[in-house]
Amino acid sequence: MRLYGITGWKNSGKTTLMERLVDDITARGYSVSTVKHAHHSFDVDHPGKDSFRHRMAGARQVLLASRNRWALMHELRGEPEPALDELLHRLSPVDLVLIEGYKRDRHPKIEAHRNATGQPLIAPDDDTIRAVASDSAPKDLAVPVLDLNDTRAIAAFILREVGLHKEEGGAS
Repeated sequence: MRLYGITGWKNSGKTTLMERLVDDITARGYSVSTVKHAHHSFDVDHPGKDSFRHRMAGARQVLLASRNRWALMHELRGEPEPALDELLHRLSPVDLVLIEGYKRDRHPKIEAHRNATGQPLIAPDDDTIRAVASDSAPKDLAVPVLDLNDTRAIAAFILREVGLHKEEGGAS
């Protein structure tokens, strides 16, 4: 599977950029899956729901299914957090997997950067960052700087990087 990451500090626009990229890339006819790393405890289930009650009772896995979707929740119950590679093996094949977070992993990435966060750029010290998408114009970087708001250009950059770029109006 082809992988590409979006990384950056909190409030840098990663999630918004991911959402726009999925929309743009799928509109071009490619299948996309996403992986999002959360640094905190999260819950996709709600108290009182049957699946929540199953998990609270001690189930290691709960598979919830309907005619529209299915979801598998896996409780680690003290086990270590799985590595990104292990999680990727659980995904169905697609053209591209976009990964939000996982900044220490070695897949290629674009750094989302907003000047207002006051955070330094990650790119100068991370050779996995292939471009910076920013709302300002950072200088003296060894990688291209893209406009954070130009989703089409960022998507085209990623698709070229992973070898999926189609010429406008033509086949790949």
